[in-house]
Amino acid sequence: MYDLFKDYLPAINHTKKNLMDSDDPMWEKKYPAFMVNKVLSGFQDTIMLSNEMNRNHFLDRDMQFQFLLNSIRQKKRFTPFLKAGKIKDIECVKEYYGYSNEKAKSALDILTKEQLKLIKESLYKGGTK
Repeated sequence: MYDLFKDYLPAINHTKKNLMDSDDPMWEKKYPAFMVNKVLSGFQDTIMLSNEMNRNHFLDRDMQFQFLLNSIRQKKRFTPFLKAGKIKDIECVKEYYGYSNEKAKSALDILTKEQLKLIKESLYKGGTK
């Protein structure tokens, strides 16, 4: 019932529904302020507002929610998270080419599965199984 991606973020980004106004006090207690700020920091138009909430983390959860609800413009925002398999692939690309995180993510979009397999084989150091 208190889901980050089904309740809190859509209310802040798109529907502008004030979840804290209900009779249920758990809306405020279950509000994941850190995760909301982390997700909103991935967009150019909301990064400064999420940084402001990170700086003022000591505020009540209701105040943080109200600030974001009333400060962020209504817009549909979607950010996919990296899967665990992709994180391992990024580490291989970073080590092989000496890239930063952002360059490795860009390179990962271009590389084929066969190229990734060759990179992993060349980085394999051996050892016991």
